[in-house]
Amino acid sequence: VQLQASGGGLVQAGGSLRLSCAGSGSTLSTYYMGWFRQAPGKEREFVAAINRSGVTTYYEDSVKGRFTISRDNTKNTVSLQMNSLKPEDTAVYYCAAASAWRGLQRIARGYDYWGQGTEVTVSS
Repeated sequence: VQLQASGGGLVQAGGSLRLSCAGSGSTLSTYYMGWFRQAPGKEREFVAAINRSGVTTYYEDSVKGRFTISRDNTKNTVSLQMNSLKPEDTAVYYCAAASAWRGLQRIARGYDYWGQGTEVTVSS
């Protein structure tokens, strides 16, 4: 499956952005999906994940209550709604797909396919 992330941009602190991840070459409904981010000079870190049906979600503690991951299997997309953005949310955001989690839903190596990333900059 090929993944294309979009929706990044420059926003002021307290603002919102909605990231989208479009799949091609295969239906995303067969994959567990995740969002990760990588800030300059830092390692890639987990942000959110969602199971195949969309019923089960996971969030990194710092984004709970501010970010919402969702999926629309009819449109082959996964989204990340980001509200109340903070400067520390600045990073390149990546969507990823996993054939199975095996308990690794919060770990980058648990994912098999990655999009190219979309940059989010939050100004103070």
